[in-house]
Amino acid sequence: MTTQLPSDVDVAIIGAGAAGLGAARTLEGSGLSVIVLEARDRIGGRAHTIMAAPGIPFDLGCEWLHSADKNDFVGIARQLGFAVDTKRPPWREQTYDAVFTKAQRAEFFAAMDEFYDRAEQAAENDDDAPAATCLEPGNPWNPMIDAVSTYINGFELKDVSLHDMDAYEDTEVNWRLPDGYGTLIAAYGAPCPVALNAEVTVIDHSGARVKIETSRGTLTAAQVIVCVPTNLLARQDIRFHPPLPAKVDAADGLPLGADNKVMLALDDAEKWPADVGLRGATISTDIGSFHLRPSGRPCIAGFYGGTFAREMETAGEGALLAHSIDEIVQLLGSDIRRTLTPLAESRWCHDRFAQGAYSAAKPGHAESRAVLAAPVDGRLFFAGEATSPNFFSTAHGARDSGVRAAQEVMASKP
Repeated sequence: MTTQLPSDVDVAIIGAGAAGLGAARTLEGSGLSVIVLEARDRIGGRAHTIMAAPGIPFDLGCEWLHSADKNDFVGIARQLGFAVDTKRPPWREQTYDAVFTKAQRAEFFAAMDEFYDRAEQAAENDDDAPAATCLEPGNPWNPMIDAVSTYINGFELKDVSLHDMDAYEDTEVNWRLPDGYGTLIAAYGAPCPVALNAEVTVIDHSGARVKIETSRGTLTAAQVIVCVPTNLLARQDIRFHPPLPAKVDAADGLPLGADNKVMLALDDAEKWPADVGLRGATISTDIGSFHLRPSGRPCIAGFYGGTFAREMETAGEGALLAHSIDEIVQLLGSDIRRTLTPLAESRWCHDRFAQGAYSAAKPGHAESRAVLAAPVDGRLFFAGEATSPNFFSTAHGARDSGVRAAQEVMASKP
């Protein structure tokens, strides 16, 4: 890492999340001078692990190695000496039976699987549509299916493109990193040349070299890889000169949804089963999905998405933690309240340099991912999870896109 801002480089990478770090690592040994410009005082972007309490790491952002059999971070983790937990996630079978019985789960998952079957068939049509059109009218499990959408997409199904949802590739192999995904990505990016606290405001590509204005000064580059969340581009927090309206429109069609987590310490943890899911058979969209004693640790992790998660953020710091405790008490009884201690929560919509969790295409905007990913004049390149055609909303999709953009940079050299 570096703290110096160079005056001129061959390649400037904007954003030190998984995409930017993937691009920088790919350019190692290319002979090109590279700098990664990061607005934050740390690397990792939306991958960030904190110690919520001694012995309790907490991934504020990405946590699961989704599609682990196709996820390059699995090999990277093992190469860097990180443990990989290959147990199945507690989303279906490993659920606490007392509050969501096997019979209820079977009924719910049957309804959800039927929804996805209908969605897959409907996606074969040329006309895109809101994914909600594939819900079975009157099915009592529809609100819970919608809640799952908020966990996956950050939005309710009415705001999600059917074609985009169908394009996502899920191998259903999901593993965990006990020490934290954010910790892994920080270790992966440690060798990269990064200028921290360098917020980019203008990318001027009108001249022979691209001029980049940052909070730490101005530099020039022959080529630039832009790896920032779509909301920043859509709101033009970073401005292009001359303007790139097609990029702004594409980013606007790929907004970041709301997804937040909570972490609660659990006293008398040995009284409760480890690594099981906790969710009631509650016919509502405004519910959390909990993980009881993840990796056997004395805590409960919770996950909320969509409109409700955004409303909880607006309610202020601590609101989601307080709500999660109330919800767990409703599920497990009043005695558990005295054993729960709020530790930490994420607030991604209020994070200045994220403004949300991860991207989902609006209905009719599935093609925006390819539009956003396309290079401009062989000098401006674009990466980030939102540009991934099949692994969007994931850290490995972001990294893959950074690798792709770096390869485009190298291929464009005479």
